[in-house]
Amino acid sequence: MSRLFEPFTQRGLTLRNRIVVSPMCQYSAVDGVVNDWHRVHLGARAIGGAGLVIAEASAIEARGRISPGDAGLYNDEQVAAWAPITRFIREAGAVPGIQLAHAGRKASTSQPWLGNARVAPEAGGWSDVIAPSAIAFSDTYPQPQAMTLAEIQALPKLFADAAKRAFEAGFELIELHAAHGYLLQEFLSPLSNQRGDEYGGSFDNRIRLLLETVAATRAAWPPHLPLWVRISATDWAETVGLDNGWEIEQSVELARRLKALDVDLIDVSTGGNLSRVKIPLAPGYQVPFSARIRRDVGIATGAVGLITEPRQAEALLQAEEADCVLMARELLRDPYWPYHAAKALGVEPSTPNQYLRAW
Repeated sequence: MSRLFEPFTQRGLTLRNRIVVSPMCQYSAVDGVVNDWHRVHLGARAIGGAGLVIAEASAIEARGRISPGDAGLYNDEQVAAWAPITRFIREAGAVPGIQLAHAGRKASTSQPWLGNARVAPEAGGWSDVIAPSAIAFSDTYPQPQAMTLAEIQALPKLFADAAKRAFEAGFELIELHAAHGYLLQEFLSPLSNQRGDEYGGSFDNRIRLLLETVAATRAAWPPHLPLWVRISATDWAETVGLDNGWEIEQSVELARRLKALDVDLIDVSTGGNLSRVKIPLAPGYQVPFSARIRRDVGIATGAVGLITEPRQAEALLQAEEADCVLMARELLRDPYWPYHAAKALGVEPSTPNQYLRAW
């Protein structure tokens, strides 16, 4: 029995398999409004056989976008644009999910193919880039403003309001983005959070905003639908000679607190908060972090990072190192990877009627 193709049930939702399309920004929206590109891109992965298709990091406010081309969920026009996409994903047999995010100090930057540099207001960017502390990500990124206490305390409601819009748009799972150096992770790490108030300093203070955001979002999100959180389990600070970054022991404790707030799964990634780290890339290099959190906390986890081969994905699930596999670049290269994986593992693929002749 293939574990990769075993259904995965959380709360009132069942995925047809444990292959998840990881949220991947397309940088192709206009004023936060998605379009035909997103419909075809996400729809193709649903037709391709994934169990869950998570739409890209979508901003909870306009200044929370990574780039001017980022998607959003902060107004009604954006909700209306997402609705036909979620409907198509469901019709193709997959579950539509979305990642809610705020870019923090990484906001107002250009699309990757244009260099990931600061975009000035006169070129379509914005000047009110915010962060826990006034520390830029790098020399080419915007100089952020340290958030006021009022701005911090308003943030959980912005996430909760976006969650309500996500449900209205037809999404059935949401993931809060607290990884990759964006705003919620910026609060977690002492390397990016040097505040002296109740949101900085101690571990409890640094995780306060994320816990408040999770509590507000869980209260706004239907109780029968899952809520996931993506974290970066380590800053990889030690690779550049720093010894006070965010690391796995703190991630384990954070996961315990998130479990107590009824988070259903921790999507375990790493890095993104420091610009010059040396990440030891190798197949499955982030899986040990997923396995550690799953084992020590007793919460479901998702594994991600250079997982490209069917037997590799099957083996990590069989070893109980994760409960599902999130795939990104491999599913960009091959939207039909789930079909090929099913064949490799001796499983009958879940194929749309229109494609039966190919199998």
